[in-house]
Amino acid sequence: MAHPSSMRPHALPLLALLVVSGIDLGAGPQNVVLGLAVVSPMLAAVVLGRRATTAYGLAALLAAALLGIYDRQYTDEAAPTQLARLVLVAIGAAAAVAACTVRQRRELQASRLAAAQAGDRAALELAETLQRSLLTDPPQLPRLSTAARYRPATLGAHIGGDWYDAFAVPDGTTMVVIGDVAGHDARAAATMAQARGLLRGLAQSVVGSPAAVLTALDRALLDLDVGALVTITVATLDDRLPDGGVLLRWSNAGHPPPALVTADGSASLLERPVDRLLGLADDAVRVDHEVLLTPRDTLVLYTDGLVERRDASLDQGLGALLEGLRREAGRPLDDVCDGLLAGLGDRREDDVAVLALRVRDQP
Repeated sequence: MAHPSSMRPHALPLLALLVVSGIDLGAGPQNVVLGLAVVSPMLAAVVLGRRATTAYGLAALLAAALLGIYDRQYTDEAAPTQLARLVLVAIGAAAAVAACTVRQRRELQASRLAAAQAGDRAALELAETLQRSLLTDPPQLPRLSTAARYRPATLGAHIGGDWYDAFAVPDGTTMVVIGDVAGHDARAAATMAQARGLLRGLAQSVVGSPAAVLTALDRALLDLDVGALVTITVATLDDRLPDGGVLLRWSNAGHPPPALVTADGSASLLERPVDRLLGLADDAVRVDHEVLLTPRDTLVLYTDGLVERRDASLDQGLGALLEGLRREAGRPLDDVCDGLLAGLGDRREDDVAVLALRVRDQP
């Protein structure tokens, strides 16, 4: 037995057929309205499927033919007009079936598109959750205070391949990382997670400098056929110096240069020759650079979303970064990071990661 809810869509076309038949019978043979029976399949085309619409079209044609007998429309004089009515009802019924077919195809396309969009949203949400779970707070070190921020893009997908990291390595130094996988989708976020995990593992086993770690990471990404381009800066911080300083050693693979704010509030970029980004070939020559950080010096690592704008050149973006760092000099690191991000506005096409470190005063 059919469920009542499944019969509701039939109410309108069935009622239309019954009403037209009732009006025709009630009006008598002199008032012919049987041609209005075509309304029934037209209504069915809006709410029912193709088979049901075809059935109502045949029912409308049959009703018009039978009502023609009651209305005496098969006499020699009236037959041509009745035939024309039946043809029009048949054409209307066929048009209703065609309209129903088009509607169902569009509904199917819309359903498939909605399902695909739902799947994409689920993948993006999963990737965003994964990304945020990896971007943990950096460790607080005896000689260094740290702060970090990540902001997703507000235009398009709210995920990307930017990340930061900081962790201890076996030689007693602390390794800090800022990186950016090309792309702004779930694949970029997944590749970021893979690159981050590889880097952490290699840093525990590769003996050598940041350049050596980057060389090993580049080779691993190519051997695993990750198929992504990565810009990254890897640095080590050695806070075991007796004079209160911290030795910064870093290697840069196609990434924006680190920024340094000294204790007197001056800001500059640590611009050194930039090595090839990761993911192109494993024969790149990578070089380490060194700078001695003194108490109250602040190191800022960031991704390109902080300095790149559609309406400005990269040099202008870097200049704005230095101006912002001078303005925020001396403030707590959390305020420095928030102040830099505040200048980006609410409409961002790229995600942004910032990692700031400051050498503490000697006790």
